[in-house]
Amino acid sequence: MNTLIAIIGLGVLCLLFEILNLRKAIVPISIIGLLAVLGLTVSEYNSPEAYYNNMIVVSKFSTVFSSLFIVLTIFLVALGHNFYENHQNKISDYIAIKIFLLSGAVAMVSFGNLAMFFLGIEVLSISLYVLAASDRLNLKSNEAGMKYFLMGSFASGILLFGICLVYGAMGTFDIVEISESSLSAELPIWFPIGMILLTVGMLFKVAAVPFHFWAPDVYEGSPALTTALMSTLAKVVAIATLFKLISELNLIPSLENQDLLGTFLNITVIISIASMTVGNIMALRQTNVKRMLAFSGISHAGFMLMTLLSVSTSAGSLLYYTSAYSLAGIAAFSVILYVCKNRDNEDIANFHGLGKTNPLLAAILTASLLSMAGIPIFAGFFAKLVLFSQTIADGYIALVIIAVINSIISVGYYFKLILAMYTKEPNEERKGKPFLIYAVAVVSIALNIILGLFPSLVLDLLG
Repeated sequence: MNTLIAIIGLGVLCLLFEILNLRKAIVPISIIGLLAVLGLTVSEYNSPEAYYNNMIVVSKFSTVFSSLFIVLTIFLVALGHNFYENHQNKISDYIAIKIFLLSGAVAMVSFGNLAMFFLGIEVLSISLYVLAASDRLNLKSNEAGMKYFLMGSFASGILLFGICLVYGAMGTFDIVEISESSLSAELPIWFPIGMILLTVGMLFKVAAVPFHFWAPDVYEGSPALTTALMSTLAKVVAIATLFKLISELNLIPSLENQDLLGTFLNITVIISIASMTVGNIMALRQTNVKRMLAFSGISHAGFMLMTLLSVSTSAGSLLYYTSAYSLAGIAAFSVILYVCKNRDNEDIANFHGLGKTNPLLAAILTASLLSMAGIPIFAGFFAKLVLFSQTIADGYIALVIIAVINSIISVGYYFKLILAMYTKEPNEERKGKPFLIYAVAVVSIALNIILGLFPSLVLDLLG
């Protein structure tokens, strides 16, 4: 709760700095404020679970994921310094929206009541709609904002309908009461139907097949920094919230009582396989890097969904996978922001010869792509290893075999970009070395490698 109040206070402070004409201080003050909020959040890790009128629940799960969200937001705010340097009169709006978006993300993993869950998801979604369409003079950005708004509205409607059915079955929005009631044998059929609708709504937010069709166009059309936010923070928030919904509301035991568990698990396996396969095959055909990473994100959503097959034991592996994926994503987008600044598109041609003109950023982008592909020594490899081991232990060997094949397929399109950087002749020399972009790229990939070398740093947090 303290985290939530501090984040909202920081967002208001950003807007006040605009009124006081202190625009140059907005990014450094926001980063310092977010570091302070991170310290506050981490300090709550060993505290006993705290219930604030059962609206917000501070637990180990919420504390650890909130810390990850804050770290990602620090990186995104830092990248905003260079990205918005031509829009100084609007920088307070953009940074404040990102911080308010973070408050929605924290509410989504800390909810103790379905009303707070829905409030959190709307704060997050509305912020993303605005950011997607924030490049007002760009037709693609306007199209991305409208598509995302329409698809997000449908998803919100499905979520709200699911919440209504759960309330109709249980007579309460309170998670603890619903959890206790859901274990009874005589459960109204509305409860599993409501939970399935909640799951479908969240799969829209995660961009899992077949609810993925908005993602490529929205990722391509949105400003590059907004795409980075959607690809990392928004996706991680959505999958963590879906995991919490299924585990906290005892969906698995309640479906077992209704003899529906087998069906749910089979559908989860099918969606996981479809997301991995469709995402990877479509990514092979892309020449736009943002669009390629959109399909890559869809395939990673398929991997993350594997944790839903054993919610009682897989919280640690979900945290590890989301940390590895999002840190690699931030590193990759840092390089994309540098290379494609003042360009009309983000095509692979822009990256030709980057290995010769800027070896450091080329190495960082290579490392982040290798992490996403699951190559050792990077955290992406160990995240997949932990996930596959757990899935095999749960008896889903065929799913793991398909996941390994998909990991091999993904190497194809990641290496297409790597080869363009090292085997093609440079288009032109890129001027300037923006400190914050370099700092974010180096720190995020360094954290990724550290997590790869010391997996227990993250895995044991939710053990």
